[in-house]
Amino acid sequence: MPLHPDDHFLYALSSNNAWAGYKSHQNPHFFPKLADGQTPQIRKPFSPFSNSPQANRLPPVWLGCSDSRCPETTILGLQPGDVFVHRNIANIIAPTDINTSAVIEYAVAHLKVKHVVLCGHTSCGGAAAALGDSRVGGVLDTWLAPLRAVRYANKEVLDAMKDERARATKIAELNVEAGVNVLMANVTVREAIEERGLQVHGCLFEIGCGRIRDLGLGTKGRGGLGLDGQEDVVRGRHAQIVFRGGRGEMSVK
Repeated sequence: MPLHPDDHFLYALSSNNAWAGYKSHQNPHFFPKLADGQTPQIRKPFSPFSNSPQANRLPPVWLGCSDSRCPETTILGLQPGDVFVHRNIANIIAPTDINTSAVIEYAVAHLKVKHVVLCGHTSCGGAAAALGDSRVGGVLDTWLAPLRAVRYANKEVLDAMKDERARATKIAELNVEAGVNVLMANVTVREAIEERGLQVHGCLFEIGCGRIRDLGLGTKGRGGLGLDGQEDVVRGRHAQIVFRGGRGEMSVK
């Protein structure tokens, strides 16, 4: 049956059907393997400098914003099953939020993730709302209260910035810093850091260029996910990604 041009939901379902067919054609075992359970992990390119297969696996939990422009699996160049995810408005990490706390505890204590990544982004609507003095309305004002607290705690720095876009980016960075501080005080996270070397990272997704910027926060600071200066190459049929100095660059063949 032809789709009505204004029925966006049916279009989305149709698009999903096409995507599922394409993924199954690429790899017939992809979805059956996903259905067996999740073991989220970012697979680094094989490194000849390590004898351990585990050294090439980086299981993460991603804490990010609900903004539709920040789909973690897409911007990381990964696949379903690679990342355990929790997203909310303005990527706020509040110690009293049982939803976020449950995700962190399950990811860290049960899935045994090796990395916790808190990622904010530029052009954030929550950041813009927190910088304003008007009420948003309803429960949103309550939800944004921690971000407004960040604003008031850094009032002098923010008020000195006259460019609105720069101010919004700065409060987004400060919000990530505040969230990382909450993560570092979380009992489950602290125990995992001490017992098995869990790493916590704070970063910012630059929507205007599509790149993630390490803010140098958390357990290892700037460049904590690097490859120790070595170079690795992942080659595909149409392009290749070169990892060098903690960065990945794609070149088209």
